[in-house]
Amino acid sequence: MQITVNDEKLECSEGTSIAKLLEELDIDMRFVAVEKNRKIIPRTQFNEIKLQESDNLEVVTFVGGG
Repeated sequence: MQITVNDEKLECSEGTSIAKLLEELDIDMRFVAVEKNRKIIPRTQFNEIKLQESDNLEVVTFVGGG
């Protein structure tokens, strides 16, 4: 199925969770915020929420420093 992550089209398997997608993208879940279809997803739900065809995700990575 096809989804969009930060304006890029990606293919992922049916039943892929947000946590699994972040793992596949090599993104550390501890330092991100995820918006799915314009709704902020709490980190505690990353394993529960499964992606669906045409979902649109915005993944924001926090970076320290000054």
